[in-house]
Amino acid sequence: MKRDEVIVEIETDKVVLEVPAQADGIITEILQGEGATVVSKQLLGTLEDSVSAAAAAMEKMAEPTPADRRTEVPDEPHTSDVLSPGVRRLLAEHDVQATEVKGTGVGGRITREDVEAVIAKRAAAVKPAENTVSTVSYAARSEKRVPMTRLRKRIAERLLEAKNNTAMLTTFNEVDMQPIMSLRKQYGEKFEKQHGVRLGFMSFYIKAVVEALKRYPEVNASIDGDDVVYHNYLT
Repeated sequence: MKRDEVIVEIETDKVVLEVPAQADGIITEILQGEGATVVSKQLLGTLEDSVSAAAAAMEKMAEPTPADRRTEVPDEPHTSDVLSPGVRRLLAEHDVQATEVKGTGVGGRITREDVEAVIAKRAAAVKPAENTVSTVSYAARSEKRVPMTRLRKRIAERLLEAKNNTAMLTTFNEVDMQPIMSLRKQYGEKFEKQHGVRLGFMSFYIKAVVEALKRYPEVNASIDGDDVVYHNYLT
C-alpha cells in the first residue's frame, strides 16, 4: 500500500471520512470487518512499514512447509480486497462489475470517479428502443436490494421527519413546449391514421419520465426496512 492511498472509509451520521495511509506499508492485521460499528479511538487494524513487513514475510517464507508447492496466481487488480467500501457500494447500487471499470488511482486502483464515469457513459448510451412488441413477463421482474449505509439511514430519517413536521410546498418549473407542439402538428394526423388514437401531450410526458428513470433508478426505488429496493419496472 502506497502513502496517501485510502485504507478505510469511516461513515458517521453526517459524513464519510477517507483515512489515508501515512506511509508506504502493508496491512498485516484487520480487526474490524466491513459494516462494523466502532467507537472513537478503537483500533481498526495494523499497518506496518514496508521494511518491517518484508522482514516478517521473509521469516515466514523461511519456515519449513509440509509440501513445497508453488501456484502462480494471476494479478487481479479489481478484486474486492482492493476496492474501498464506498466504491463497492457504488458498484452494487448501479449493477456495475469491477472488471468494466478502468482504475486511475494509485497502482490501478478503482476510485469513485472511475465508477461514476462508467455510470455516466451508460446513461449517455441510453437510446430510444425501436418499435418492437414487448414480451417481458410482469411476474418475472426482479428486484435488487442494497443495504443502506449509516449516513443514508440518517438522511432518510431526517427527510421523513421534515415531511411529517413541516408544511409541504409545491414547486413549479416552466418549460418551452413549442418543439412538442410542432411535432404534434407535423405528425398528429399521420399518427392518428396509423394507431387510431390522437397524439396527445401525455405520450411525450411518459416517454420523458421513462428515460429519466432509466438513467436515475434511485428515483424509482423504495425503502424496505434497512434496504433500498430497486424495482425492475422499466424495460
